[in-house]
Amino acid sequence: MSRKSLTLMNAGVVTFLVIVLSGCAGVPAPEKQVTMATQSIAQAESSGAVEFAPVELKSAREKLSQAKLAMDKKENLKAKWLADEAMADADLAEAKARSAKAQKIVEELKDSIRVLREEMDRNTNR
Repeated sequence: MSRKSLTLMNAGVVTFLVIVLSGCAGVPAPEKQVTMATQSIAQAESSGAVEFAPVELKSAREKLSQAKLAMDKKENLKAKWLADEAMADADLAEAKARSAKAQKIVEELKDSIRVLREEMDRNTNR
């Protein structure tokens, strides 16, 4: 590779890095995403995620905390990604909690039906 080609390649890499870094600097603080993630976590907690989806809820909380730290460091793009991930984890936790609660209700109904059938069988056999 010639010296001129190497110089052009280095200039291209530097130019690319400048463009990427300047693009990151222009990202506004993701305050809306952080607020929405906070609300999603609160909603997940109120839907039973503490009991039924603790792993997903913990992940959401950790990512939200990391997003806030990234915002403090002015790493807004990273903060936005983390806040979006926190919201997704919180939504998953809420869905899992609602599903688990529904499954619990189904099992309780099945038990009630079984008890009623047993009582009906006892009454018909008398």
